[in-house]
Amino acid sequence: MSHQAESEPKQNKSSYHHGDLRSTLLYAANSLLKEMGIEGLSLRKLADKVGVSRTAPYHHFKDKNQLLCAIAEQGFVHWQQDAEFIFNQDMLPPKEKYRQFFHGYITYAADNPELYDLMFGRTIWKLNSATNELRSVAYPSFNYQVEMTKKWQLQGLMPRGEDTLRLSQVTWGTMHGIARLLIDGIYADRSHIDEMCDCAVNLFTQQLTQSK
Repeated sequence: MSHQAESEPKQNKSSYHHGDLRSTLLYAANSLLKEMGIEGLSLRKLADKVGVSRTAPYHHFKDKNQLLCAIAEQGFVHWQQDAEFIFNQDMLPPKEKYRQFFHGYITYAADNPELYDLMFGRTIWKLNSATNELRSVAYPSFNYQVEMTKKWQLQGLMPRGEDTLRLSQVTWGTMHGIARLLIDGIYADRSHIDEMCDCAVNLFTQQLTQSK
């Protein structure tokens, strides 16, 4: 990972354009996040890694919080794109879509633990420090799941008698709980992902009489 992470910043400073530098900074910030975690990431270290002046990142991110929000924003965008790709596969029956979505969420968290902590942890949300840009992608991600849950209820895949919002919160809470167990290494590891996900999907879904 280190060779790949270092290959991006080794460009001449003069080769960067305004838009290019922000993208490069975010690329490098993700790499630093994986290496050092949230606490170890700083705008100074980011500038050093990219090979620009230590004031350059401040032209794009006014402080560390804004940088962290931009990284989390990217994470939500990528995760949403993955979910939409699954749900737009018309040939898959509803339960298989839900199974792939559930597995995808847990795998995404397991593959990107530092990013997951940033996206869903207390660093940003507990302090109410999310930028408007981050809120504009994070909140629709949950709303999207509420919409899909309502659709699954109408299809008979999920219990129709349950309140849609509460059912969405409980299913997402289960995914988040499994993700945290994996990330923290508490009574679960990667070898358990498939069985845990399949168990949860079976608990939350009902047998359809026919695929829709």
